[in-house]
Amino acid sequence: MFIRTLTTTKLPLLFLTRKGILSLSLSLIRFFDVIPSEPSPPTLLEALFSTHIVGDKPILVRDFIHSALYDSTHGYFSQRSGSVGVLDKSIRFNQLQGRKAYMKYLDDIYKKHDIAWFTPVELFKPWYAHGIAEAIMRTANLSVPLKIYEIGGGSGTCAKGILDYMMLNAPAKVYNNMTYISVEISPSLAEIQRETVGEVRTHLSKFRVECRDAADRSGWGDVEQQPCWVIMLEVLDNLPHDLIYSENQVSPWMEVWVEKQRDRETLSELYKPLQDSLITRCVEIMDLEKDHSHQSSSMSKARSIWSKVFPKPRRCWLPTGCLRLLEVLHGVLPKMSLIASDFSYLPDVRIPGERAPLVSTKKDGNSLDYGSYLDAKGDADIFFPTDFWLLENIDHYCSGWFKMHQDNSSKQGKKRRTITLDTSSFMEEFGLPSKTRTKDGYNPLLDDFKNTKVYLSVPTHNIK
Repeated sequence: MFIRTLTTTKLPLLFLTRKGILSLSLSLIRFFDVIPSEPSPPTLLEALFSTHIVGDKPILVRDFIHSALYDSTHGYFSQRSGSVGVLDKSIRFNQLQGRKAYMKYLDDIYKKHDIAWFTPVELFKPWYAHGIAEAIMRTANLSVPLKIYEIGGGSGTCAKGILDYMMLNAPAKVYNNMTYISVEISPSLAEIQRETVGEVRTHLSKFRVECRDAADRSGWGDVEQQPCWVIMLEVLDNLPHDLIYSENQVSPWMEVWVEKQRDRETLSELYKPLQDSLITRCVEIMDLEKDHSHQSSSMSKARSIWSKVFPKPRRCWLPTGCLRLLEVLHGVLPKMSLIASDFSYLPDVRIPGERAPLVSTKKDGNSLDYGSYLDAKGDADIFFPTDFWLLENIDHYCSGWFKMHQDNSSKQGKKRRTITLDTSSFMEEFGLPSKTRTKDGYNPLLDDFKNTKVYLSVPTHNIK
């Protein structure tokens, strides 16, 4: 069952391409595939892993999520290469009559593969990757060797699609001299990527997989001063997040930690004053205290009284994993250009808090949603909506401009030129929408993925 919620928002955007100035008014139509049902009781092994993530000492929420997703033995992605589906062949959209035929086809392949989900780049291969390749072609400085990093390359479908496109459409010297590096934390997915790209023998000399955590600075080596591209498709949603809590509307924010209960079999939350450096930097970027600091004393008193009469606890999820990753990337790749795509909205989220995640697994073609992130035991995906306004602020912060902007004595301009597009607008500009259109004109890439967006960020020399 597919659920739609329609919301229209006008967001005028400008971005300079070789086709000129692209001016858009984005219409946000929220869309996602969710079939909620009650999850089955955990097995003994799953329950043990859930509690063994936490030792004798409490850990931050981001460390709990990281273990649940990426633990080398029991983590969701580390051991479940099948969690990301791989289609046997590309979908021939022009042979499908319309939406009903497409939905039946999709239902059949989900049941056949019994996997958690297919990424857009997989469902629409090779056309989705070709759109990204075209965006790179139009923007990259092709006078220097093209170098592309992909973070979390999944099954390698994007890498192969981009290499195919460059081989067929770029000048020969661009393809012959290019380098494509996949940074993949999962050994099983890394092996699948090598097999996928290796289907075209000439790609192998240009492609390699580095099996490591992209957010670990030590894995990157020396700072690279040459221009390069970084691609992150559905990566931000799986990056660890932190959680902060306030008992009412005026109480200070507290860090949330996870600890074992005395029975050693269940987990609970522990609240501490803000002290973690990543959390405090994220709070600074979001400026969460701005509403309180600029209020008059009478307004503050009124808020205090109201909070005591009608207390309303607050919970806010912070993309600290994104902040850490972009700090590392800006530090080692200061001249990088970035393309990131992800979900801007997730419906039917049962977990409380702003930007709360879905904790979900899939069995027999049905989604099974958990009511708490603490229930994640390595058997469930934990994915968050991406706040693209916040992503842009984090990007500017990590580039160094945000701090300079706070210093009134600095008159330097932004170091990055950025734009956020919904997926349909991006593909209409850079892709070939006719390739994903059915006989009656229905186009799932343009019509269905309305809760996904693409973020582009390139360096600029306009800093005076």
